[in-house]
Amino acid sequence: MRVLDINDGHSEFSDPSTRAVAQTHAAEVAKGERFSFGKNWREFLKVMSEDRVMAAVKSLQSMLGLQLLEGRRFIDIGSGSGLFSLAAHRLGADVTSFDYDTDCVCCTEELRRRFAPDSPTWRVMQGSVLDDAFMASLGTYDIVYSWGVLHHTGAMWKAIDNAATILKPGGTFFIAIYNDQGAWSHRWVKIKRFYCSGPVAKAIVSSAFISFWVARNLAADLVWLRDPTARYGATGAQRGMSHLRDLHDWLGGYPFEFAKPEAIILPLGKRGFRLTNLVTAGGSVGCVEYVFVRDV
Repeated sequence: MRVLDINDGHSEFSDPSTRAVAQTHAAEVAKGERFSFGKNWREFLKVMSEDRVMAAVKSLQSMLGLQLLEGRRFIDIGSGSGLFSLAAHRLGADVTSFDYDTDCVCCTEELRRRFAPDSPTWRVMQGSVLDDAFMASLGTYDIVYSWGVLHHTGAMWKAIDNAATILKPGGTFFIAIYNDQGAWSHRWVKIKRFYCSGPVAKAIVSSAFISFWVARNLAADLVWLRDPTARYGATGAQRGMSHLRDLHDWLGGYPFEFAKPEAIILPLGKRGFRLTNLVTAGGSVGCVEYVFVRDV
């Protein structure tokens, strides 16, 4: 995969405001204030396949309740690998992708280069959902999509509000937010902050938690007579990342916020957002998926 440097003069980073965002993100990662999600996604792109693209397409169709997105403007806030931007593009949408993480921007650019070179209906940008001026410059969209991103901004409620603001009346708002599990969720904030504080902390947290999870999964697989190695080569049916990559993504995912479903559904309902689909986290700290339609 082609890896771009924010200082190499490449067109993706030639705009001064974009370079400023990239440099701010890099500084936050260096200070341990933010996890670099894009490094995980760079590894994922090494095993990208058509099967994974089609799985993402089917997932998007299922959650949105739509078979095609032709004639619709789709924005992917926090595009990560770019997989779901590609899925929306395959379904005929006019796609805008952006991410705050420089490596994620590069991943999305790379996926566009591989699967939709020179497409006039897929734009990739770098920016922050918390930047009011940047968000205002984007216009409005028929589908605003942000899966597992807004709770990693450091200002989740502002991020949700800014994302909702760019949705057209009658449009669809699809977000996924970590479930609030009380004391455990607050403990995870501390663990994730420590993980991001440096390589020694990362090694300590990884060795402790990943060893525990591997042992627990091995025991469960043996009890249920499953192949204990299968999960480590597989990718998630919907999101695409491998099991081990997903574990590191979870451990490092900082900033980290969360909410109970009612804290998301009720305020948006008062603003004219009607819930049309919901996938809960099964009582875990995982993501709850929400699909709203904006009536007004």
